[in-house]
Amino acid sequence: MDSLNFLYKTRIGRFLLRPLISKPVSAISGFFLDSRLSKSLIKSFVKKNQIRTEDYELEGIQCFNDFFCRKIKPSLRPISTSQNDFIAPCDGLLTVHKISDGMVFHAKQSTFTIEKLLCDEALASEFSNGYCLVFRLCVNHYHRYVYVESGKKSLNRHINGFYHTVRPIALGEFPVFTENSREYCTIDTENFGLCVQAEIGAMLVGRIVNEHIEERDVSRGEEKGHFEYGGSTIIVLVKENALTLRDDIVSCMENGEEFPIKMGEPVGTKTQP
Repeated sequence: MDSLNFLYKTRIGRFLLRPLISKPVSAISGFFLDSRLSKSLIKSFVKKNQIRTEDYELEGIQCFNDFFCRKIKPSLRPISTSQNDFIAPCDGLLTVHKISDGMVFHAKQSTFTIEKLLCDEALASEFSNGYCLVFRLCVNHYHRYVYVESGKKSLNRHINGFYHTVRPIALGEFPVFTENSREYCTIDTENFGLCVQAEIGAMLVGRIVNEHIEERDVSRGEEKGHFEYGGSTIIVLVKENALTLRDDIVSCMENGEEFPIKMGEPVGTKTQP
């Protein structure tokens, strides 16, 4: 039995899990990973996760977290230039779900409501019958992310919570996305109407670092922020009849599978009237 199975599937493990998903443990981990001592972890992390260091800008790396949120060379993550494309905000494993009666059905029969995700009943109601796009980032993924579309961004809303892992084993045991610490904004766009872009923290992720907290105009592909160490998730909400998904993503959606995607890659296009 691996460590996550032990923590999430056994009585003793669940008892031990509570402090591990708390803010203080995450903060202590973050403090160490910000220190120069943590730099010694980088070499083994690179080897274990088969990271191509030549793909990244690595000047000024002073600690593990500096490396974890390293910047990739721009030519390796081109942003789609088609105005009708709706792009992926990050690298990750994508699942897409229809929002039915305010609920989203996820892996292993896990469910959550948009109202609980946003803590805003009125806003949640605007996405009835729309799409919920879930981008799950593993530790080997690139952990910077961009705005999905150009438009008027709202003030960020931060919701305190726990730090469960975002792996499927936890999704089947807890309503992770509505329990974990998270931050989101709305983006009022011309092509896709009102969208929500939310960042979800995860086990040992003490910080969601967004560049812009305030209301402002933003551009598709503009850097929005980054996660520090750990797996993480970005959730994007799109209204009904705004987005037509790619056929290969629809196929994965129907089979309940995750679709590997890269930042800037089209997820779909504007639905034509």
